[in-house]
Amino acid sequence: MANTVSSLKRVRVTERRTLINRMRKSRLRHQIRAMRRLLDQKDASGAAKAAPATFSMVDRAAKWGIIKKNTAARYKSRLTHRLRSLTAAA
Repeated sequence: MANTVSSLKRVRVTERRTLINRMRKSRLRHQIRAMRRLLDQKDASGAAKAAPATFSMVDRAAKWGIIKKNTAARYKSRLTHRLRSLTAAA
């Protein structure tokens, strides 16, 4: 267990930040999952509307350090590719 005042504070701060990071990661996953569901259902207009919000959430997660920048780029690239192929087919 931590003994010094500063180490006790670090424990408190770490617990608080862990909860915030967990919440942000969960929101990101739900947003990506919703976008993938729209793409799976072949809902081009719904996916096109959800894309800016999803990409914004991915970018913010990368900025906060929830996911790495390359992971964010990969998510955005794959979702964009699926969206373009869906709109081209429609």
